[in-house]
Amino acid sequence: MWGSFGAVWAMTLLGAHAGMGWPAAIGLLLVALVAAMLVSGGVALVVERVAYRRLREKNAPPLVALISAIGASFMLSEIMGLRDRIAGWLNLDGVLAPYVRQARENTAFVNPLPNVQVLEVAGFQIRSNQLIVLVAAIVMMIALDQFVRRSRLGRGVRAVSQNPEAAALMGVNQKRVVQLTFFIGGLMAGAAALLYLVHIGVTRYNVGFILGIKAFTAAVLGGIGNIRGALVGGLVLGLAENYATFFGLASSWKDVVSFLLLIVVLLFRPTGILGESLGKARA
Repeated sequence: MWGSFGAVWAMTLLGAHAGMGWPAAIGLLLVALVAAMLVSGGVALVVERVAYRRLREKNAPPLVALISAIGASFMLSEIMGLRDRIAGWLNLDGVLAPYVRQARENTAFVNPLPNVQVLEVAGFQIRSNQLIVLVAAIVMMIALDQFVRRSRLGRGVRAVSQNPEAAALMGVNQKRVVQLTFFIGGLMAGAAALLYLVHIGVTRYNVGFILGIKAFTAAVLGGIGNIRGALVGGLVLGLAENYATFFGLASSWKDVVSFLLLIVVLLFRPTGILGESLGKARA
């Protein structure tokens, strides 16, 4: 959520507008991508330091960490929702003033790319923005999967996740690995925030909460601790939401369908589609 505002403000400061040529538009989007990733990565490091580290050092139960995560999510949302008051205290003004004042309203994202039809598959039209999101998501998922499976840091992440004590005995710096994991997760969240903006076109101070719950739902559906399972879970979740709409339910029922699916999976297959037991998994 913070990453989406980083992208919006970067595009505003750079004077982005609809109808720009492809080279300039792509350049601006790359700058917005960097801004969103750095903002999200920085926030993730702060959250790790404030909301998780002490709990980890005291070997707190996973449920306590989950509650802390939910609390941190509410805190971050409300800070962004109060940015008009914070800006008033700091006497902020200028080109970002309209976005600061609209603290609890939708904030528009100026997408400089033309949204044109590029493909038609089985009667379904695919527009350029949809294709960008699809290709970028596939590239990000493959890159993350290969990073975790093949890189030295990725092996360290898996070692700390499976057995922190044994990893420490093997020379893995657990504190550094956890920090880098949070930072990389923040970078990925920032990239996802920009893709969300490219597709949806607006953001909001609390938009990250529901999206975060759905991301957790996808992870549970696929199997906690399994990156490929999270991909499968996300596809299942997306198909369930859209098929529910296709078969007559109003779009406002999408969230109900998502969380009903989560309940069903937890009742009948708590391990998820590709994962291990939730009680044993460590993410």
